[in-house]
Amino acid sequence: MSETTYTVTGMTCGHCATSVTEEVSKIDGVIGVRVDLPTGSVTVTGSREPAAAEVRAAVEEAGYQLTP
Repeated sequence: MSETTYTVTGMTCGHCATSVTEEVSKIDGVIGVRVDLPTGSVTVTGSREPAAAEVRAAVEEAGYQLTP
């Protein structure tokens, strides 16, 4: 089991959190996504740690940016 936290910029509301959650949840092996709007953090739980490129692509697909 793996848990990694990323910082996402541009999320301001519940819809933003839902969009990011839906896209990141599509990554193979991801079993949970937790978004904290005030901090911009996205915690991804999975059976394996997804590659940062996979998470970045999912976040960008949702319309937001993953900070380095």
